[in-house]
Amino acid sequence: MALPDFTVAKIDELEGYYNGIFLKARAALGVTAFGLSIVDIPEHSVHYPEHNHPSGQEEVLVITRGFGRMVLNEGVQHVDLEPGMMIRIGAKTKRTIQVGDEGLQAVAIGGTPGEVYSPPGYTELGAIDPLDKRPGT
Repeated sequence: MALPDFTVAKIDELEGYYNGIFLKARAALGVTAFGLSIVDIPEHSVHYPEHNHPSGQEEVLVITRGFGRMVLNEGVQHVDLEPGMMIRIGAKTKRTIQVGDEGLQAVAIGGTPGEVYSPPGYTELGAIDPLDKRPGT
């Protein structure tokens, strides 16, 4: 009989990057096949950057708590986010998240279609946060 293969981690104990808005779920669990982070945006935060993924990575966000608004294509479109919702965002689509009084937490899953996943170095445990040049907080 094969031994079970599993890893357990608590979200509130995960190491952060990008000033703590992203938490290193993939590294903590030892996932190697796809990107996995917890997005934890504090209330009234303006620090979730507008971005897209020139690398081709598409993302799925699963909202677990709080409320927010996904602003897409430089404000042309938006989707109101609440717990229990999922949204897929294509690589070329610019996006940001606006939050209010409750902040927002989501599971972020990412990968590039047709490519082997290669994690960015700053998402590894103990790596320096690219925004503040200190080990993850």
